[in-house]
Amino acid sequence: MLEDTSFAIHPGKEKHAASITYQRIGNVMDYQSADGTYLFHCENGTVGVQFFTTSIVRIVMNPKGLPQYDLSKAVIAAKEDLAISEKRIEDKIVLRTSEVEVEILQMPFHVKIQDNDGNILLNDGDRGIGIKSSGEVITFTTMHPDDHFYGFGEKSGFLDKRGEKYEMWNTDVYAPHNPETDPLYESIPYFMTLRNGRAHGVFFDNTFRTIFDMKSESDYYSFQAEGGQLDYYVMAGPTPKEVLEQYTHLTGRMPLPPKWAIGYHQSRYSYESETEVRQLAKNFVDRDIPVDVIHLDIHYMNGYRVFTFDKEKFPNPKKLIKDLREMGIRIVPIVDPGVKKNSEYPIYQEGVNQDQFCKYIEGDIYFGDVWPGTSAFPDFTDEKVRKWWGDKHAFYTELGIEGIWNDMNEPAVFNETKTMDVSVLHQNDGKPTTHRELHNIYGLMMGKATYEGMKEQLNGKRPFLLTRAGYAGVQRYASVWTGDNRSFWEHLQMSLPMVMNLGLSGVPFTGPDVGGFAHDTNAELLTRWTQVGAFTPYFRNHSAIGTHYQEPWQFGEQYEAIMKKYIQMRYEWMPQLYSLFYQASKTGLPVMRPLLMEYPNDPKTYNINDQFMIGDNVIVAPILAPSVTDRAVYLPAGEWVDLANGDVYEGEKTHLVHAEIEHLPVFVKNGTAIVRGDWTSNMDKTSSQVTIDIFAENIDESYRFTYYDDDGETFAYENGEFVLLDMEVITSHDTVAVKVLTQNGNYVPSYKQLQIRIHGLKDGQTVTINGNTKKQIISLEK
Repeated sequence: MLEDTSFAIHPGKEKHAASITYQRIGNVMDYQSADGTYLFHCENGTVGVQFFTTSIVRIVMNPKGLPQYDLSKAVIAAKEDLAISEKRIEDKIVLRTSEVEVEILQMPFHVKIQDNDGNILLNDGDRGIGIKSSGEVITFTTMHPDDHFYGFGEKSGFLDKRGEKYEMWNTDVYAPHNPETDPLYESIPYFMTLRNGRAHGVFFDNTFRTIFDMKSESDYYSFQAEGGQLDYYVMAGPTPKEVLEQYTHLTGRMPLPPKWAIGYHQSRYSYESETEVRQLAKNFVDRDIPVDVIHLDIHYMNGYRVFTFDKEKFPNPKKLIKDLREMGIRIVPIVDPGVKKNSEYPIYQEGVNQDQFCKYIEGDIYFGDVWPGTSAFPDFTDEKVRKWWGDKHAFYTELGIEGIWNDMNEPAVFNETKTMDVSVLHQNDGKPTTHRELHNIYGLMMGKATYEGMKEQLNGKRPFLLTRAGYAGVQRYASVWTGDNRSFWEHLQMSLPMVMNLGLSGVPFTGPDVGGFAHDTNAELLTRWTQVGAFTPYFRNHSAIGTHYQEPWQFGEQYEAIMKKYIQMRYEWMPQLYSLFYQASKTGLPVMRPLLMEYPNDPKTYNINDQFMIGDNVIVAPILAPSVTDRAVYLPAGEWVDLANGDVYEGEKTHLVHAEIEHLPVFVKNGTAIVRGDWTSNMDKTSSQVTIDIFAENIDESYRFTYYDDDGETFAYENGEFVLLDMEVITSHDTVAVKVLTQNGNYVPSYKQLQIRIHGLKDGQTVTINGNTKKQIISLEK
């Protein structure tokens, strides 16, 4: 590509950019309102204002006609029927709910959005909403000196995105992955602004190539799209958690995953035969190293044809899957969108005969080169095609497979543009339009087809889907990994803010390839990365063809023992993690969080890239560089206990913490609780005992938390088959009281009770469990 050469700095490009002009939407010529939608007819376009909830306002500008409100593939919420006050003051119109106010100036059109405390959320200043002569729709917004920006989906670099410029265009990026590498595989055109402890969010729901620019000017930022409407939602917050709950109210929340999906996954490009897979599984079982999933990359297929197995290398996949299942291990195969052009291949035959493939407007099928060679691509924008593709997954589910890995679904094509011809016409559920407009949702729609097809086939079991590409709302169908990273310490460092920002973008179930995908890993890097992986929401070790194998035992007994400890620790923490995944499915809040989410009033948390939180009371501070055994750890307000040795650290301070290779610094806040189980074996991963660890505080403090459990595999929880405890820990100088506030659900797990364990009990403190000083258990039996 020319952009990969010195042409990227050709001086002629600057002249072209300078020739592009900007035109504001102009004065309001007419104004009307109906059914909670306010319409402003301007000189150069029409703007609609809608209130979705009392805290979410939508602005839609169409430069060519009336705003269209029904185009979104991301938004699943309906606009609520609200009480909205409307005031006219000279050339100003003020619209207000109980939480947000929109002020419209008419000469020219100008919008200012603020909360009801007068805090400005968006103000387009003297730039406003408009259209570029090159066809882009754009809006400018004043930028406050104290604004910090987070989210934007999958982006490399630091946590705080102020001073950056990002493009949304799903792209296959094998190398390099640097802080400046942009765009990547996922496009989530959403961000959160944090200013002096208060947060608000913006979701720009436009599937064209979009640009977010927080870099070019010091007092304005902008977002633009190369076509379509300017359609954005503003979420009033005012806390980071409330912003995320509001955003995921719009775009949906993740389904509760099966427990096995949040266990440890082992992968490689590729485990190339049934013999190799069986030996791999045996190694895990014999070494007592937990593993829930072995992934099969493209070499399991017959000539890279999807919905096939290579009969020589995998002669009996059904028996393989059954035998591994008896060992406590599941198989997750890769499925790409490219269908090999071969008139003797049934999937291709069906695709052609049933009109399932992407075409040019003239009717010719679009072909592109991917792993199988010349290939056609299903048009996932069409319901008929999604149903066909989903039904095809019976090939896998009938073999006993419950999870699928979607790759190359940007879609990636081996050509100069790296993707499909943008002039290809998609059917788009009866509203045909080009790939230029729908490129960014191709992976999302493939995920929808896959997830819904498997859910239908699995007889009540929960499917698992892993995807490389997606758009806003991808969390409704899939977990996301951060693509083809490399086995460098810098990539371990970069993975933390990437996963945290994905979590802040509504995608809780994410993680990087542990150990790094490309390049050769080494013992220390793999060990430190495995320690981090034990606490990232998605935990998969994956490596590329031609690189050093990186299973936990590949570097000798010393490192194997450490990695085994932390992979087992993942399962010991499963009760805590599963409760947090439940919370994510209900509220959209991530499992892995930046410190700023819990401490938005502490500016020191605003750009901490090398620490993260699990839930609201655990801080993980990993070692992220070679030969390092001491690191600075910032702990916010409160007292924090080092889980490894019980040392107590004062909050709102930075501490030097020692951590040899076998130690991962993990801190729990005093006065709070975590729930842990035990590791049994690969064949039976269910904890035989579950313990609530209470970390005693000797000041007046209360902490509320939720414990959740169910069968971990089916949708029976939707019919009341779960156990849900809302609990409170109340501490004072003489008492530690644990109370079950409410207990719901009909499910009784095999362990039948929760043990209570108190850490750091002070002299003179007594412990009560639901008012009882003698029994330190909580019964789960009704």
